[in-house]
Amino acid sequence: MTLVTTERDEAGIVTMTLNAPETRNAISELPMIEAILAALAEAQADPEARVIVLTGAGAAFSSGGNIKSMSPGQGLVDKVPAITRRNYRAGIQRLPLAFEDCDLPIVAAVNGPAVGAGCDLTLMCDLRIAGASAKFAESFVRIGIVPGDGGAWLLPRVVGFARASEMALIGDMIDAETALSYGLVSRVVPDDELLNEARAIAGRIAANPRHAVRMTRRLLRQAYNRDLSVTLELSSAMQALAHQTDDYTEALAAMRTRIERSKS
Repeated sequence: MTLVTTERDEAGIVTMTLNAPETRNAISELPMIEAILAALAEAQADPEARVIVLTGAGAAFSSGGNIKSMSPGQGLVDKVPAITRRNYRAGIQRLPLAFEDCDLPIVAAVNGPAVGAGCDLTLMCDLRIAGASAKFAESFVRIGIVPGDGGAWLLPRVVGFARASEMALIGDMIDAETALSYGLVSRVVPDDELLNEARAIAGRIAANPRHAVRMTRRLLRQAYNRDLSVTLELSSAMQALAHQTDDYTEALAAMRTRIERSKS
């Protein structure tokens, strides 16, 4: 079975689907991690790809870790703590680094529960659209562990420190409307409209000049974690590249044409 399916349409929208409904799309084990990384790399290398929509097959977006393989000696967990640390570094911690390094904007279409590492997977994306049945939980503390996949870094940057502390220290599940009020998602739509809504937003992104979109995505990511002077230097370097693209020349010419027509 293909653990992650991908499909690109004519607009350059890549729909990437976690395809392990029997585990509720758990992402903690190496085969799924490798499948996600491979799908990201494929989209990144595709010159016709413009934006990714990430969703889950079945009733859940992602259950995060597979509870059945969390005992010592299974999955990431070794009886020797030093080896467990290495397993995390070589395993699930590669995901936030890959999402950070991707040039393509990523829209999470959250079609059901996103729990633990599944919640953090949505945080690795740029935008989050929730179906009405979506639920979110930063629930590591409930089973006596910490967010080992980068959640402690990701969550405060999306919802703020106080909300992140509440979610991570209590571990409660929140519904889609609460997630909207927290700023965790940007909109909530009926479940049967979720993919269409996510693809519509992705389409609006894809309609913009592709080089500018890729560089803007990277600039936003880089700027968020750097001081102003470094960000300004990076901005000027990317702007110099953007000015030399055919997309820029064509978009500028089209805008000038529209302005001239509006005067007549």
